[in-house]
Amino acid sequence: MALPLVLVALALTACSSPEPEPPVSDVAVADASAPLTYRCESGRTVEASYPTNSTAVVQYEGQTYPMTIAVSASGARYVGEGFEWWTKGSGPGSEGTLFRHQSDGTSGEQVDQCSQS
Repeated sequence: MALPLVLVALALTACSSPEPEPPVSDVAVADASAPLTYRCESGRTVEASYPTNSTAVVQYEGQTYPMTIAVSASGARYVGEGFEWWTKGSGPGSEGTLFRHQSDGTSGEQVDQCSQS
């Protein structure tokens, strides 16, 4: 007799739904717009923000470079304004490398190697 009551209680619990949460992509975009600071081997800094899932805004040596996402074998790669920003990992210790971007779509010389503090 107790088993049917337990099953009914479980079924009713499963049917109730908690307060809906915002979609994950909306949360990620909202949090991603805050600039992240990367300290570079040259002593300079890169500030990078990610206003959408496919764009980045990189500030380096007083200049701002809007970029769009590009194909990468690993990490996240953004290109624009003659530069390329390639990151690997997230949070403290994650790495970012600033390259010159070639007109043929490939990476050029490394400008700076950085890590997030």
